[in-house]
Amino acid sequence: MDIDRARTFLEIVHSGSFLRAAERLFVTQTTVSARIRTLEEELGRQLFVRNRNGAHLTPAGREFERFAQSFVQIWERARHQLAIPSGRTSVVALGGELSLWNPLLLDWLVWMKKSKPEIAIHAHVGVPDQLLEQLRTGVLDIAVLYAPKLLPGFRVELLEEEQLVLVRSKDTEATSSKDYVYVDWGPLFAAQHDSGSATFGEPGLLVGLGPLGLSYILRAGGMGYFRKGVIAPHLESGELELVEGAPEFTYPAYAVYPEPAEARTDIQDALRGLEEVVR
Repeated sequence: MDIDRARTFLEIVHSGSFLRAAERLFVTQTTVSARIRTLEEELGRQLFVRNRNGAHLTPAGREFERFAQSFVQIWERARHQLAIPSGRTSVVALGGELSLWNPLLLDWLVWMKKSKPEIAIHAHVGVPDQLLEQLRTGVLDIAVLYAPKLLPGFRVELLEEEQLVLVRSKDTEATSSKDYVYVDWGPLFAAQHDSGSATFGEPGLLVGLGPLGLSYILRAGGMGYFRKGVIAPHLESGELELVEGAPEFTYPAYAVYPEPAEARTDIQDALRGLEEVVR
């Protein structure tokens, strides 16, 4: 089976329509239709039912999905293995959300170099949907995310469950909206923040990266929500202080990987490394 046909099939499943699949694959809708028609002829089964609302899998299509997914993953794995650098035994491709790279995944990279130097690493940074797509198509072996969607055929393991706490610089008033720095910790935090936190009004600054927001507050003053473990040294030094009575929010991080990867020793080594650096 042609790899492009398998990718096209999975893209239609993921996007819900031939048109959106064509846009994401940067090909024409005619090309997408031709690939699926050829695939259906080879299999002798109709895979999609198309209507004005998009494309939906037939029973045969649902059964074929797991085979197509495995096929694409095996192909990507073969590409990784053929690209193994000299002196290394395998390659592990791991992707994570931007905020997770400092310090968790950076610590993991250091751990892998010291404990498993024979394993080459491909490190990726991305947004959740992009990382899950790369995981689903086999570009990634492991994705580390805050609130992953559940995908059939994939394992989800809790890595850490940290707390987000509200801190401020010493000269900042606890009710000052102009000094409040809103850090985008993802949709789960946004939902909790909007429903359970004190009202600060419009934030004076909105940032998409925790370390950036923290560095800003340390230099310019202000307050915001940050991971308890990260701000601990700044509390001890007196640079920051906790805002008494402010709600705290749970901030869990998960590792997601394909079920077949459980049989790979290098993936298990990488997961063990994540567990070690969390501890």
